[in-house]
Amino acid sequence: MRSGFEESPLNPVPAIVWILALPMIAVEAVFGLGQLGFMNGGGGGGIGMRQIAVEKTAYVPEMLLRMWSTGTVFPEQLARLLTYSFVNVSLVNAVFVIVFTLALGNMVANQFRALSVVVLFFGSAIGGALVYTLFAGIFPQVRFQPLMGGYPAVYGLVGAFTFLLWIRLGQQNANRMRAFSLIGMLLLFQLVFGIIFQSESMTWIAELAGFATGFLLCFVLVPGGIRHLMAQLRQR
Repeated sequence: MRSGFEESPLNPVPAIVWILALPMIAVEAVFGLGQLGFMNGGGGGGIGMRQIAVEKTAYVPEMLLRMWSTGTVFPEQLARLLTYSFVNVSLVNAVFVIVFTLALGNMVANQFRALSVVVLFFGSAIGGALVYTLFAGIFPQVRFQPLMGGYPAVYGLVGAFTFLLWIRLGQQNANRMRAFSLIGMLLLFQLVFGIIFQSESMTWIAELAGFATGFLLCFVLVPGGIRHLMAQLRQR
């Protein structure tokens, strides 16, 4: 066999990315089995199971605001800062989140250590939720829906990918603003989607905050990231 022909045309996804994606895949598999009638509740079991799972894992910003105002701590509510990323509100959302996690996670994991990928994923989910809560506290007259699904965490991976592209363009003395084209397209798509379906959801705040968190975390997670940032600031 000629050299190189035995290599797989697909890049293998690092184990850490599968570890992050498999819980979402497993959850959707259980919901699918329930929808097919293999679980208690007949053919509608999957819908009921999803609703129960969302209620148990979704992040509700009002709960953190209440804990802050009363000085109390409820560990099961704080755990939702992590759990909300793994249960999506629909199969379509889950498919998008899983695909983005595998694709972006693969690119990011090739440049970061496994622990750094975990920090990026969960750090972005937490950062997005906390900024979302801050806005909910500042604008109590606006309805802020519970956070459900992995979009803030995925946007954090978009932020990490943007950081890598931003560094590469800087090394090539190219226009660094091109690195933000992906997040720009995602936000434009979200805007059009919201206009078409008249969505009043405010969860885009958490997603944009997740992107910013992922981007900024890279300065800490990449060796020499802070030094590179300071050098760029001194040049200006």
